[in-house]
Amino acid sequence: MSIIAANDNLQSLSSLTVANATAALERGLAAIRAGQTSFDLRHVLMVDSVAVSVMLAWRKAAQDAGVELELKHLPPALQSLTKLYGVCSLLFPTTEQLEPGAPLADNPAHAEFAPVVGAPEPSKLGLGNAPAESHHHH
Repeated sequence: MSIIAANDNLQSLSSLTVANATAALERGLAAIRAGQTSFDLRHVLMVDSVAVSVMLAWRKAAQDAGVELELKHLPPALQSLTKLYGVCSLLFPTTEQLEPGAPLADNPAHAEFAPVVGAPEPSKLGLGNAPAESHHHH
């Protein structure tokens, strides 16, 4: 896939923090307006919580423009932030960009919704296991 020189896929972006959020946001929006639909974020090593907001703003701008923005090669720090804020599904409607093949159930935040494996039978919980004679009516 060749990248046209006029397009900016943000591969040179090395940080996404409060310090450069506005510049990064504008740069991304300009790239989207120029027709860019894929951002390569492999070099973004410094991030803070604002990074997620910037990525969500990019995605919204792309959607408003009628295109699907693909965020590729997120470094672990950036992946961790998207998981921390629970926005994986917003930023990556298809999850192949994040850890291909990883089962989604491994996320501890989702564990409370997982089916309980090996739950005791109701009869072992003292329900219905009283001695038969206690059921006699006098």
